[in-house]
Amino acid sequence: MKLSEIKNQLKNLSQIAFQLPNGTLVPTHFHVTEVGKVTKHFIDCGGIVRTEEVANFQLWEANDYDHRLHPEKLIHIIELSEEKLQIPDLEIEVEYQMEATIGKFGLDFDGTNFQLKSKLTDCLAKDNCGIPPEKLKTKIGEWKPKEASCCIPDSGCC
Repeated sequence: MKLSEIKNQLKNLSQIAFQLPNGTLVPTHFHVTEVGKVTKHFIDCGGIVRTEEVANFQLWEANDYDHRLHPEKLIHIIELSEEKLQIPDLEIEVEYQMEATIGKFGLDFDGTNFQLKSKLTDCLAKDNCGIPPEKLKTKIGEWKPKEASCCIPDSGCC
C-alpha cells in the first residue's frame, strides 16, 4: 500500500485498526511514533547495486490506555512527513515490536482493518549465484504423466 492509498482509506474511517498476520489486533491505544523515508542502498549477491525506498511507520504501544489515534490526525502526520521530509508516494513498511525484536511488515487494507503483511527474505540474483529454479512440488500419487512413456515393460526401448 502506498501513502496515497492509506490517506484515501483513512478519509472513510472513524477509527484505525491494524491487524497482525496471526489475526490479533494491535491494541487500540497504539501511537505512530515515526513516519519516515528509509533508503536502502546495497549490493546483492550477484554484484548488482540496488536502491530501495519505503515510507516507514513505526507503531508503538505504551500504558497510555486513553490515547486513540484518529484517522484525521494520522492523515495530518503523513502529510507533514511528506512535506518536511520530501517523501514521494512510496510503498509503506510498518515496524511493530514483537516478542524479542522489531517486526517489519507490508501493509494492506481489507475494508475494515489495515493488515500487517509478513515480509520474507529473498535472493535477488538467483540467476547469478547458482540457485536452481524451484521444482514443481507434487504429492505422491498425484503426478500423472502427460503421455505414456515409450519405456514401458515389453516396449523394446530399454
